This record gives sequence, structure tokens and C-alpha cells, in this order.
Amino acid sequence: MPVRLQKFLADAGIASRRASEQIIVAGRVTVNGKVVTELGTRVEPGSDRVQLDGQPVATLKKLYVALNKPVGYTCTRKDPHAANVVGQLLPADWTSLYSVGRLDRESEGLLFLTNDGDFCLRITHPRYGIRKKYLVTVEGRLRPGLIERFRAGVEIEGERLRIEGGRIVSSGHGATILELDLAEGRYREIRRLFESEELEVLRLVRMQIGPIKLGELRPGRWRTLTPAELKTLLPPL
Repeated sequence: MPVRLQKFLADAGIASRRASEQIIVAGRVTVNGKVVTELGTRVEPGSDRVQLDGQPVATLKKLYVALNKPVGYTCTRKDPHAANVVGQLLPADWTSLYSVGRLDRESEGLLFLTNDGDFCLRITHPRYGIRKKYLVTVEGRLRPGLIERFRAGVEIEGERLRIEGGRIVSSGHGATILELDLAEGRYREIRRLFESEELEVLRLVRMQIGPIKLGELRPGRWRTLTPAELKTLLPPL
């Protein structure tokens, strides 16, 4: 069955579907020997010959991995400027995996990795409503109404940042622990919200993505998602 070229590239683990579109427009992809830059182009997997930068592209077995990212690791397979990357925590031959969304270097917790562009889109795009739950430790006490203010949204550097919900878990000993729900994963969103109130985040752990919880997965360890878990994450549209 013919599929769009950007989906074919995403299924092959080349990049997310959005990034694959940029690769196509840049003229780096050929189909049956001809350069293709049209995003609507369809190809027949197993029949059409697709190449990227002159190298054959073939579909891969799809992988879905849950990792407990430790503090100090960058969400990439390779980065010459990073001391530690999440790729170091995975089998060496899983070179096609990329992170589904990101956690900044100083954050920790549940991170998905995959070579399935559709899965990546369904988890990260806000229109699909996949919420992420975080446990956040903040220095000091919160002023009254702060969670409600964050829920309503805060304009920061031209972006409107907001949480879907939140509650205080505990407060004392110079710190407050909160549980926050987010629908989007904007760059350093939680840290920027608290910085706007001159509050420092001491620890940030992602505890849950959709129905999948971090559970007892230890820092630096990974596991593959089960077929049952994939069904709960990706219900029929």
C-alpha cells in the first residue's frame, strides 16, 4: 500500500515525520533514482527504491522504549559537546532511536525513545491530549494562588506557558514539592514558569506519560513498552 514519502522515512527511523519533510524539501531523497522534493509524493514500500544522500533506506522493525533518564544526560544519541547522552544507556545497535520529546540535562525521569515517527507525533502533539505528570521540588514556599496562575497561563518571552493541573504534595524544610500535569512539552517549560516567580527548581522528575508510569524503573535503566501499553497510548483516532 503506497504511503507518503515522509512517513516512509519516519518508519525507517531516519527522523520524525516533521524532520523528514525538511530532509525531502532539501533535495536529499531520491525515489527510483530521481530527486523528489514534493511532500505529497507516495512510495510503495518493498517496491520503490528510496535513497537518502545516496544510501538505501529500508523500513525497520519498530521499537518503543521507556527509559529512566538520570540527571546529567542529554536527550540525544550522539553529541560531541555533551559529557553524557542517553544513547550511552541503550544497546549499541539501536542507532535509529530518537527521543520522544525531551527532558533537559538537569531533569530526570520517564523518557520514551522510538524509531516510529507516527508514535512520536501522537505522544508529543497537544491535539492528541497525552498528558505528562511531573514531580517538582522548588526552593521555598509558594505564594497563594500560584498553581491557579500557572493553570491560567503565563506569557514568557512571547510564549504562553501553562499547566493543565497541579497540587502541592508537601511543604516544609525550606522546600515545596508539587505534582504538575502538562499537555505540551515546550522548552524548559516548568523551570521557566517558576523562574518567572523567582523560584528555583531543585529537582524535576517526569513520573508519567499518558497512562504509563515510571514505576520501579531505576535511573539509567530501560525497558520496551508492551503491546498492551501501546494500545493504551495509541487508541484509534
